[in-house]
This record gives sequence, structure tokens and C-alpha cells, in this order.
Amino acid sequence: MKVQTVFKRYELKYLLTNEQREMLLKIMNSYMRLDQYGHTTIRNIYFDTDNFRLARHSIEGPPYKEKLRVRSYKCAGPEDEVFIELKKKYDSVVYKRRLTLPLNKTMECLCGHKDLPVHSQIADEINYFCSYYGTIQPAVFLSYEREAYYSLDGSDFRVTFDENILYREDELSLGKPVYGSPLMDKGMVLMEIKTPGGIPLWMTNFLTEQKIYKTSFSKYGAAYKDMMLNKDNKNHNYIGGILYA
Repeated sequence: MKVQTVFKRYELKYLLTNEQREMLLKIMNSYMRLDQYGHTTIRNIYFDTDNFRLARHSIEGPPYKEKLRVRSYKCAGPEDEVFIELKKKYDSVVYKRRLTLPLNKTMECLCGHKDLPVHSQIADEINYFCSYYGTIQPAVFLSYEREAYYSLDGSDFRVTFDENILYREDELSLGKPVYGSPLMDKGMVLMEIKTPGGIPLWMTNFLTEQKIYKTSFSKYGAAYKDMMLNKDNKNHNYIGGILYA
């Protein structure tokens, strides 16, 4: 199966309860189907500078932002192929470029600040990104459970549901078990609508009836804010060498 390497689309995010998701799935049954991967656990390592320049810029809500991550859809060994993804967003449109390499070669190049051993436009873009930011390094491990649905009408309209979104700052490896701090309340689901253009009327009607509104939720941005909040709390609780509970 040919792997898609270039994406250009709108990605709209909504927070749903489990009950709302079940209601929507009944409606979607007439229009969409679960893709061939079914229920998957997605693992990501996000790269950033030593002062989290990319995360800080992202949460400011600028018209243009970008991020780099390494992704796998299973617990990955050193020789397993993983995705290196460069994701950019400009004027609400998401542009994603990705290529595949073995995990060990990927981490060797990115952590060692070496060019990728691939000759392509996408590799050149990733190499330039790494060179421009200079000190990028693994920053956060982020995982979640996903179900992805495709449209039966042959269009590029897709819907994904993400839950159990976790992050951690240690053991930044795609070959380790999934664990970490949660980023959403229990019973909530993050729905993403991925579309090159409009939204079908049946989806619009459901969102309107349920009073579900678009949100700007960013997984990596939320992880960074939670990390900073935890560090602030530790600093406030530890003053003059004394721990205040």
C-alpha cells in the first residue's frame, strides 16, 4: 500500500463527551467507515529547542506555526520504520510532509544534528528545519488511542476520535510502554475533522443540535502548558529550602 507523504487540509477540533460520540457514530454509519487500521495507539516524540521555542510560539496563536515529530503506530524497535513528520499551519490550513526511516537511523540523525540519508524535497525541508532551529532535541513523548473514519463518497473527508491522551518528559522512546500524565478529563474525546474544503450537512446539523463548538486544542501545546504549570507549583511549594505541602 502506498504511503501518503503530502497533506494539505483543514483540521477542525471539537471536544465531545463519550455519549455525544456514540450518538454521532450512529449517524456516521450511513456515511463513513472505520479505516483499515481500526483502533490504534499512536506514539509520538515531539522535538523542540532547549527553551521550548516551538511550543511557546504555538500557544501564542500565530498565523503561522510549525512542529516536528517522529510517529509510530505500534511499539517500535530499532529497525522498524517510523514516520518523520514536519507539520505546518498557515491561515488555518495544515500542510504536512512526512517520510519513513528506521527508528534507529531517524533518532541518530535528528539527535546528532545530521542530515537525513534521503534525497527528496521533503528530506530537504526537514533538514532545513533542523538547521534553522539548531538545538532541537526530543522534548515530549505523547500518545493517544485513535479511531479514524473515511467517507464512503470517495472524498477526502475524514473524522478521527482521540482519547486517553497522555504525555511524559522521560523515557522519550517509541519502544517503551505507553504511560504518562493525562491531558483531558475522563469521559472526554477529541474529535478532529480533516477536510480539504467543506463539512457535510449531516455533520453540521449534529454539531449545531448538540451545541458543540470548534476548539483550538493542541496536544503538544497542552502538554507544554501542563509541564510549566507543574514546575510553577513545585517552585511555589519549595521556598527557602522548605517544602510547603
